[in-house]
Amino acid sequence: MDDAVDDSLAADLASTALATARRFHAGATMWCVAPRWEPHAQHVAVEFVHPVIVGKRALPAVALTGPDLVATARISIRPGDLVVAVAAAADPDVRSIMRRAPAWGATTIWIGSGPRPDAGAADHVLWLDDPDPLVPATGRFVLLYHLLWELTHVCFEHPGLLTEAECTDEVCITCSDEGRLGEVVGPGRVRTASGVEDVETLLIGQVQPGDLLLVHAGTAIGRVEP
Repeated sequence: MDDAVDDSLAADLASTALATARRFHAGATMWCVAPRWEPHAQHVAVEFVHPVIVGKRALPAVALTGPDLVATARISIRPGDLVVAVAAAADPDVRSIMRRAPAWGATTIWIGSGPRPDAGAADHVLWLDDPDPLVPATGRFVLLYHLLWELTHVCFEHPGLLTEAECTDEVCITCSDEGRLGEVVGPGRVRTASGVEDVETLLIGQVQPGDLLLVHAGTAIGRVEP
């Protein structure tokens, strides 16, 4: 691997590529955002849609741009999709999209540099620990998503890797309704990774569209604050 990619980042790339391949194999679309650096979002999308190597698969990927990225992402993303953001950790639009993505059922990938996002801010983080503000213009981000594209196609060459094992436990904390994230879409209606559901909100009081809630057994049991 390139000298710019250390062992830790290489491991992150490998796990991200496997998750990406599995999502595409299951029918995902990749949605790309880069609020301050829109060419990066467009480049990521083109990279996956138009493979430069003969015989590689063209994969569905779209760059999202415009003044209200959160609203655009909300109406575009479907359960099982991928969201790739190229942005600094403090970017407000990306932070909001990443917080909401679990309610939309999407797998998230965050590419950036400088101070890192909070732990758990995205499912996969590909980060350059370099404080130089010019890093996004040096080509090092391009290297990361080129490597992600290449490693995703390496995973496609091993079909046995593409199907995740199903949970067979009678009681599984990961799969059970232990407090799923939901986004309010209307009175008594909340969007979760399973779709739009009727949810009782009496326990937490007044809610507004866009609020994030924890849902258990058809009831909102708490708010998720920024």
